[in-house]
Amino acid sequence: MSSASLHPTAGPGRRAVMAAAGAAGLAAALTACGSDDGSSDAESAATGVAPAGGGTALARTADIPEGGGKIFEDQGVVVTQPAAGTYKAFSVRCPHQGCAVGSVAHGMIVCPCHGSEFSVADGSVRKGPATRGLPAARITVAGDEITLA
Repeated sequence: MSSASLHPTAGPGRRAVMAAAGAAGLAAALTACGSDDGSSDAESAATGVAPAGGGTALARTADIPEGGGKIFEDQGVVVTQPAAGTYKAFSVRCPHQGCAVGSVAHGMIVCPCHGSEFSVADGSVRKGPATRGLPAARITVAGDEITLA
């Protein structure tokens, strides 16, 4: 007779199988919660590198209202004029869940998805749920033309 056991070897226990299934489910849920946040736009804005099409003319300075701004969703930026003759640019992607900001009014850049508000002066959070401000984007102003840097 062979020295091998006649009893089958036990596979992983029920707890181990359930724990592995739970971990896989959690990983899938976390991946699903991360939305397409336009990370390439947000990352390029955060690093100061213009999105594809750099050097693209965006607007004339007269097109950007003082204390307000204009959204250029196709180029991934919102341009503001917080004070006369001062122009700023930020990513259009809200850092909360990646929605594109929807409006600029009363000194605030507003995300329509969950109501986060950001300052036109520096992109900082003025009202959550976002906990991080809008990343800065680079623009140049030459004469009366505003261009992606």
